[in-house]
Amino acid sequence: MSKQSGSLSINSENIFPIIKKWLYSDHDIFYRELISNACDAITKLKKLEIMGEYQFPDDYKAKVTVELDPEAKTAVVTDNGIGMTFEEVDEYINQIAFSGAQDFLEKYKDKTNEDQIIGHFGLGFYSAFMVADRVTIDTLSYKEGATAVHWESDGGTEYEMTDSDKKEVGTSITLYFNEDSVEFANEYRAREVLEKYCSFMPTEIYLTVKGKEPEYETIDEADVKDTDTVIEHIVEEAKTEERENENGEKETVEVSPRKEKVKILKRPEPINDTHPLWAKHPNECTEEEYRDFYRKVFHDYKEPLFWIHLNMDYPFNLKGILYFPKINMEYDSIEGVIKLYNNQVFIADNIKEVIPEFLMLLKGVIDCPDLPLNVSRSALQNDGFVKKISDYITKKVADRLSGMCKTDKENYEKYWDDISPFIKFGCLKDEKFDDKMKDYILYKNIDGKYLTLSECLEENKEKHENTIFYVTDEKEQSQYINMFRQEGIDAVLLPHNIDTPFISHTEQKNENLHFVRIDADLTDSFKETVDDSEAEQIKTYTEDLTKAFRDALNMEKLEVKVEKLKNASVASMITVSEEGRRMQDMMKMYGMDASLFGGANEGQTLVLNASHPLVQYLTSHKDSEQAPVICQQLYDLAQLSHGTLTPERMTEFIRRSNDIMMMMTDK
Repeated sequence: MSKQSGSLSINSENIFPIIKKWLYSDHDIFYRELISNACDAITKLKKLEIMGEYQFPDDYKAKVTVELDPEAKTAVVTDNGIGMTFEEVDEYINQIAFSGAQDFLEKYKDKTNEDQIIGHFGLGFYSAFMVADRVTIDTLSYKEGATAVHWESDGGTEYEMTDSDKKEVGTSITLYFNEDSVEFANEYRAREVLEKYCSFMPTEIYLTVKGKEPEYETIDEADVKDTDTVIEHIVEEAKTEERENENGEKETVEVSPRKEKVKILKRPEPINDTHPLWAKHPNECTEEEYRDFYRKVFHDYKEPLFWIHLNMDYPFNLKGILYFPKINMEYDSIEGVIKLYNNQVFIADNIKEVIPEFLMLLKGVIDCPDLPLNVSRSALQNDGFVKKISDYITKKVADRLSGMCKTDKENYEKYWDDISPFIKFGCLKDEKFDDKMKDYILYKNIDGKYLTLSECLEENKEKHENTIFYVTDEKEQSQYINMFRQEGIDAVLLPHNIDTPFISHTEQKNENLHFVRIDADLTDSFKETVDDSEAEQIKTYTEDLTKAFRDALNMEKLEVKVEKLKNASVASMITVSEEGRRMQDMMKMYGMDASLFGGANEGQTLVLNASHPLVQYLTSHKDSEQAPVICQQLYDLAQLSHGTLTPERMTEFIRRSNDIMMMMTDK
């Protein structure tokens, strides 16, 4: 019998109390670390079997079991992997930060693939002491003649090792939870943590609860397997009915055959998928599998638009699936989740060093065994290699999108309204992405046609060269849209918040290019040609009506312009200088007070149509009693066709409209 007592050998850079309290930011991560170690132990044993150094029993099935005992407040993590000898426990457990995985890889570096070994630091086991007052290990090495070892420690630097009565090859670690951590002995809490961290680990993981009533199921006797425990045989006799045949005679007909069934203990199901979809080659995956995986991982009832399957082996190993989700822009926040894995072990969501910022709007999974993780496996060490991974992901997304535009334009256009915020945000945030995508940005015009930037400029160069008119709100700007349509002038729809900074960005990238909102000004295309005498008359009208409107509205700085418009049905309208409106939008974006820069109406001009009867009436009756009311009504109608009125102006507009209608009925 072997027995040993002593103090844990702690390397100078590691202090045990720090490991216990601060090594991991989330205490529930201990399950991930212990099960990762268990999967490693099984992987090592499989490799030894391949190399001819070990022979599996005929009934061997690799698995990790987590057994909970809520009454005793314990959890036991058991694997049937490589196990440890007395000397190995002394070396790997008693010497903190000496990694068994590292040692194994060094010993078999010419015969094994490092990517399949999860552990690297030798600290994962000690995460158990964040939640447990006492931890024991019972382990039996695969080596012939090995003696089972029992190890235990109460969380200090003292430990004890003796022989164990363990009979099966592998390792069992028992955690005696402290009072603050008893939740982890609860089945539902444990399952939640295991599904979070271990859903795709490479070895099947089973969760059991001591004392829980067994579950049963009934199956056809023909489906019984050797491993099933049969509880009861059930015979369902054939069902018959009396029916008349074609001769009108009654006969007994069998409508349900005799069935032989058995009641068995319900087969345990692993809590993880050992072969996640991202690990397969894209050619092996069906569309339904991609959609099922999306629903399972992200619990999103809406179908994704499409996805990009990343599959790279050189110069680094990276696999993953990125989904473009369908977003209701009115109600949904544009925020995605990209889950990062290392050898099928969950690391964290949305690690900004690996995932380009703009792609965090997507949903997806990325597994990169080559990631340079720190000892907690929760963050990355600074490494230029990480930037290469990020650049690769950006390139693959750009290649997929541009390829779709080239070869599947119909679907690309179908998705465009949903994916345009992602792509435009990416162009703003990533210069390389912008360079690859700039020729594949689409602009939907007011007739529903999708055009690239070069196509927009080419189609409209005769009427407005190097200028693209755009609409931000089809309802509010409907009057202007109708005017544009009547004159055969095109405009594009840019309704999203991201469009304001994006068009500024595009203007900077394209010399002489200008984006102008359709309510920014009236081009000559909308105006009648006037001779010199008419021009002089309009100038006089402008001076007179400016004073009349300023007095009626009590707005001393109101800009008024009289134009002879082709569309005689339009009496008044508002234009807003492009520069002034963009300044207003920027202030809103940053939560600034618009009054600091002249107020919400800064840059607005009231345009009056000299061809409209109401405006003509004002020019000849500017001093009449009705003139102020008409001025107020024309101004409010112009504001309504441009957007909305303030609550006070809306109340006054409704009252005034009622008064005008009453005056009409009185006559």
